[in-house]
Amino acid sequence: MSIVLLVEDNPMDVALTQDAFHLKLPEVELRVARNGRSALDYLLGNDQYTDRELHPLPDLVLLDLKMPGISGHDVLREVKSNAALKLIPMIVLSSSNVEKDIRQSYALGANSYLVKPIVFDEFLDVVRKIGEYWLTINCRP
Repeated sequence: MSIVLLVEDNPMDVALTQDAFHLKLPEVELRVARNGRSALDYLLGNDQYTDRELHPLPDLVLLDLKMPGISGHDVLREVKSNAALKLIPMIVLSSSNVEKDIRQSYALGANSYLVKPIVFDEFLDVVRKIGEYWLTINCRP
């Protein structure tokens, strides 16, 4: 079973993503970090996440950019500069299609940048394609 860590602060986007994964990738365990600090704690094994049996490293991270406090860019910077974590694929999944956000994400080590579709059926298709490529076709270290 694959594990995906969703880093998203918007409760509606979390619910939509959970629904989409349930419908299109039911074999994937979706874990949620609701802000950048929680994402880093999970990935670094800090605080309540020290037990890797209970909180294994994810196979993939879906990362929102616009979060209060520690932003998605900050999370990317931290993860991609950490030798133990930098090989985890990180996909930015953002509502922003601003060129500056895209360029900065790739410069910080994002493996992919996707703009969240507004229509749920289109989002379902994006989730299906993420699963097909990143969790099936893609060779992971």
